Amino acid sequence: MAKNTKQTSSKAAKSASKVLRDGRTSKASKTAAGSALAQTPRRRSK
Repeated sequence: MAKNTKQTSSKAAKSASKVLRDGRTSKASKTAAGSALAQTPRRRSK
């Protein structure tokens, strides 16, 4: 399986997070938002 090197920008990730938290969005919107967040680089904890 090839490694996915695509990354979502932090601005796009924030928008995707808002979509997932909003109960009024469609299932398709939530699927797209989840996909975008899956491509977000992991933050390292201190």
